Amino acid sequence: MPSNQRPARLPLVVAVGLILASPALLAATSGQDDQRHREPAELDKVIVKASPLAGTAEDLARPVEVLAGEKLDEAKANSLGETVSKLPGVQSSYFGPGVGRPIVRGFDGARVQVLSDGLSSGDVSTVSVDHAVSIEPFLADQIEVLKGPATLLYGSGAIGGAVNVVDGRIPEGLTDQPFQGRAELRGGTVNDEGTGMLRLDGSTSNFAFHFDALHRETGDYEIPGFAESAAQLASEGEEPDPAERGVLPNSALRTDSAALGLSWIGERGYFGFGSSLFNTRYGIPGHAHEHEGEEEPALEEGGEEGGVHIVLDQRRHELRGGFDGFGAFKSIRAKLARTEYTHTEFEGNEVGTVFDNDSTEGRVELVHKPWAGWDGAFGLQWAQRDFVAIGDEAFVPGTKSRDAGLFWFGEHAFGPLKLELGARHDRNKVDADDAIAIGPDRDFSTTSASAALKWEASDAFHLTFGLDRAQRSPTAEELYSNGLHVATASIELGTPTLDVETANRAELGLHWHSGSFQVGASVYHVRYDDFIYLADAGIDEHGGPIRMWTQGDARFDGAEAEVNWSIAENSSGAWDLRVFGDVVRGKLTGSGTRPVAFTLEHEGEVETFNAELPLSGNLPRMAPSRFGGELRWEREQWRASLGAVRYARQDRVAANETETAGYTLVDAHVAWHIDTAGGNAWEVFLDGSNLLDEEARAHTSFLKELAPLPGRGLTFGVRTFF
Repeated sequence: MPSNQRPARLPLVVAVGLILASPALLAATSGQDDQRHREPAELDKVIVKASPLAGTAEDLARPVEVLAGEKLDEAKANSLGETVSKLPGVQSSYFGPGVGRPIVRGFDGARVQVLSDGLSSGDVSTVSVDHAVSIEPFLADQIEVLKGPATLLYGSGAIGGAVNVVDGRIPEGLTDQPFQGRAELRGGTVNDEGTGMLRLDGSTSNFAFHFDALHRETGDYEIPGFAESAAQLASEGEEPDPAERGVLPNSALRTDSAALGLSWIGERGYFGFGSSLFNTRYGIPGHAHEHEGEEEPALEEGGEEGGVHIVLDQRRHELRGGFDGFGAFKSIRAKLARTEYTHTEFEGNEVGTVFDNDSTEGRVELVHKPWAGWDGAFGLQWAQRDFVAIGDEAFVPGTKSRDAGLFWFGEHAFGPLKLELGARHDRNKVDADDAIAIGPDRDFSTTSASAALKWEASDAFHLTFGLDRAQRSPTAEELYSNGLHVATASIELGTPTLDVETANRAELGLHWHSGSFQVGASVYHVRYDDFIYLADAGIDEHGGPIRMWTQGDARFDGAEAEVNWSIAENSSGAWDLRVFGDVVRGKLTGSGTRPVAFTLEHEGEVETFNAELPLSGNLPRMAPSRFGGELRWEREQWRASLGAVRYARQDRVAANETETAGYTLVDAHVAWHIDTAGGNAWEVFLDGSNLLDEEARAHTSFLKELAPLPGRGLTFGVRTFF
């Protein structure tokens, strides 16, 4: 959409307003208990769905964070990364408001698996930093973050962690009432946001159904100053245009999502299917392309004049089933998903590059009865992906990937000690469409093993210790990239001879609570052999730097902590304080440089280059250390909070990388709810973000010099639960 226009809201307001205001719909559900919608979830008692063995986050010896209930409602944002970014050890990438992928303890991209209720999201968000995750956080029931290697459960793509979004789109049980649901309508000032969401769940006899839908539109968002940083303007020798102050051009966003699921529920199991769609259109700030000698493209409705924007469309179909009591097994669960994904990058009104990704993934989990005191589960997972990129700027060739993995995970209690063990073996195959020209097809075998020990010294004090050996096979883009990568304004070259990388992790954690205090903390060390990274070759050619995927040894060290204090609960209300902090450092541990020679073809001519790739020093775009706090208050129908997070200056930078200034983000939330006589609930809320209107540039973003985070904004709306 044009950067100087705001999207029309009338159809959205009318449609959602009719749904919210319909007295017949609300009356039909009178008398039911709706406390689950309004009361804050006790997160340490929420069952973690990412593990085949039922348990809460507090039960597990491995580090897990869960967002649910009111905390999730307050955290929900346009991207999954932004939604989870205030959890200890978790930050977000940033490529405009439409793109934000979770960064877990400094790991991102292909090292963090994003899951939709246990299966891969099926998108291509790991191929390029400007590709969005195709999961809508507003429709989530809970979001689970597994910190540390999750390869045991989800394969090599989770060597740095996993984020599992549980949405309940395929019912696994009957609902408490024949018909129930929730809806939300919100608006925002910083980007003229309008979002409407509706969810319906119900059941009758042996059948249960689910329906959800969401529509979001935003305009270009407001910023405190200019889009380009002072350092960027100085390097270009330019003076900013006063007319461009205050708004980030080409940052508008539009998203539609919907799903329908139906299940048969029996006494010992269920079987269900569902279909969903996800469509989003978003601009890429700071990436308007100039075509010398060409006229500016004409403006069409919904297009961005001269700008780069992306249209993403995904259709997904799933089958799920489960059965309890199966011979030597307590239960069996099976999942199968087929995903058809198309991603089109436009330059003005011209199609630049099209990415097609069709994938099929299946997973079977068998939870066995206790064997010699061990509770455990076997699992089998397989996936295939057919990926094609078409266009002048398709820097990654078409590939076919085939993956299969077998794992076992078990736990045994020895008095106050609980031991968790597991192992997994995977086979990965990548076939390139033009293997002769760009490199051979590759086959990989990876093996991962894990051990975690939890010692409950008392009811109030727990210690955990974990050891992992995890392996990851190279991705197609790391092996075969060969050309201009527009998102990063660089020429990106893969290395077809890359080997698997191996991570060895040790972690020590503690949990202590006494009265009104609760403390959690952990320290970890990860040593990588043959770590795969994108190295700057130190050569600028054809308008951008040349970067090459290579390998070297690396080390990650980090710590995180969180303190919760229930200050008081009296006639003035309940007062709670939360304080958290995290720090991580990643660096290459080799010495010297690696000489490489490569060729580039440009305008029909082949050029040869020699470069020295670094084997030591800091890794690029490492998440900065943070310290934050939040004061919460609740009384009767009211709740409110005030929080702030300080992002430290990042001065431990890689070669050819600039430092990033620190900044503080202040936010506030207030909500008022009322229960109606019919048993329904309404909630009105007001949220404020970046209340100091501070210029904030994320060090983890390739766009940090071109696109700051949004300025001061207010979000307001109404929720209803029925």
